[in-house]
Amino acid sequence: MIDGVAEYSNKVGRDLAIRIGIHTGSVVAGVIGKKKFIYDLWGDTVNTASRMESHGLPNKIQVTEATQRALAHVFELEEREPIDVKGKGMMKTFWLVGRARRADPLAATGSSAEG
Repeated sequence: MIDGVAEYSNKVGRDLAIRIGIHTGSVVAGVIGKKKFIYDLWGDTVNTASRMESHGLPNKIQVTEATQRALAHVFELEEREPIDVKGKGMMKTFWLVGRARRADPLAATGSSAEG
């Protein structure tokens, strides 16, 4: 999403940015409406993800500690100083930096893929 916004920003010649917030947890989901149906999500998890976005920085992905625990084996995350989140108090949060670099599994054993 960040790359897409940057590409579009260059295309239209305007300075555009996006903030992204992610939290992990349970939600309530359902369809609402009588004439026009909309699928929606509710709950504290959705509200916390929204706070991660609104308390984040442009072109950054801010995640909660719960999300960091779920993604740490796949993504590189950088811990921030605790931040005061509206309605939540002080929270430990992280920047999602990118995919984790995978170590060579043979390097740890001293084995070689060559014969």
